[in-house]
Amino acid sequence: MTHLHHPLLSGLGRNQAAPQDVLVRLAAHVAGRHGISLRGGRLADAVVEALLEHGDDDTAVLLHGDLLSPEMRRRLAEHPDPAIRDAHADFVRHTVEREVPIGVEALEEAYGLPRTELVGALDPKVRAAVARGWQDRPVAVQTGLLADPDPRVRAAATEHNQPGVPSEWRDRCLADPATRVNVAHYVPLTADQFAQLMRTGDEDVHQAVAANPHLSADMVARLLDVDDPIVRVAAAGSRHVDGETRNRLFALVEAERAGGSVAAEVALSCGFAEPWWLLDQPLDERMTYLDSPHRIFRRVLASCRDLPEEAWRQLDDDPELMVRRAAARRPDTPPEVLERLVRAHGEVFHLRPLLVEHPNFPRHVLRTLVDEPSPHVRYVALQDPGLPVTALRQLAAAPESFLRSGVARHPNITQALLDQLLSDPDPQVVDEAAAHPALPLTEMNRILSRADL
Repeated sequence: MTHLHHPLLSGLGRNQAAPQDVLVRLAAHVAGRHGISLRGGRLADAVVEALLEHGDDDTAVLLHGDLLSPEMRRRLAEHPDPAIRDAHADFVRHTVEREVPIGVEALEEAYGLPRTELVGALDPKVRAAVARGWQDRPVAVQTGLLADPDPRVRAAATEHNQPGVPSEWRDRCLADPATRVNVAHYVPLTADQFAQLMRTGDEDVHQAVAANPHLSADMVARLLDVDDPIVRVAAAGSRHVDGETRNRLFALVEAERAGGSVAAEVALSCGFAEPWWLLDQPLDERMTYLDSPHRIFRRVLASCRDLPEEAWRQLDDDPELMVRRAAARRPDTPPEVLERLVRAHGEVFHLRPLLVEHPNFPRHVLRTLVDEPSPHVRYVALQDPGLPVTALRQLAAAPESFLRSGVARHPNITQALLDQLLSDPDPQVVDEAAAHPALPLTEMNRILSRADL
């Protein structure tokens, strides 16, 4: 994160090319310490010493594990100020107390015990934290957590379907209010178990059951009249309903959404119980969903890899962008399809690999995107590491700060552009420019001198 008042210093602290003496000087300023904390990788002992000299317990929270050399870990453990010495451990304990998930490695470091001992800690919140953080625990450990006397521990042990619930424990977990909803999401249910869950009348239980991928046709049939849009959408996505029933269920929820129902909006937009079972069906059956009026079926179909060419042509022209993007991720997507998608809609940068990283994407067209009207499409041009300086200048003059930030990170940036962006009105842009490894040492020293460091 950028330090809004001193972005030059926070960015310089992140700069991987900043030498040790620059980081030592930065450690005297709160914004510099903030940037250094975001660097990653082991810190030199001299930098750690400077952080301890100028920082406080907030700084010391970040000093742990592989960030420190063995010698500095020893010195931190012997620090005379308990607020500094125990800063990271106190942070972990506070996280556990608030029941916020945290990795099991952090728990082991903070409590000084292996996970095999922490799972039997006296404090139930510690046991629950281990259950959340140790996801590949052995079955014996899992059964011990399922039998824990504290409901918070049992609930934490069943939050995910791995390592799962042994069959002999399912009745007990489904009857336990602490674990019932969690377990109803994913364990195969017998007819009796399903009936007992439906008799609870609990909305959360019904929604969990509806999302269970192992339901039989009879079970799905019993869900059809539940007056809950989330249950209806889940049932509509089941392999056990026919087209007419599916259309009826979706129409009911669409009507509720049109009437202002927030629950219906959530049910239709949040991807509950998408029909991934379709991927396992024979090709002939899957192809019957090519013209489905419901986009979630076409999107799942577009995730297949063995469709005939005529199906791909139709999916590439689907009216829903999410379907077209899913289809474009197949191995043999034509270059023109990939280019058309990116040129019209840009990229979804949180989904990897990017479309522009597809082997068939015509990388030479990236630099032509700088002239597109949408700033989000122009931003994709920055994926070309050899983007010409003229294009970088054009993007650096854009009114959108995210474009200027992208230029500030670009490997082909010139010194003149870097100087320009170091004075940008947006702190995020300044931070990115100061973090660029091409920043000359003379400029680093100038930034430090201006800050009296």
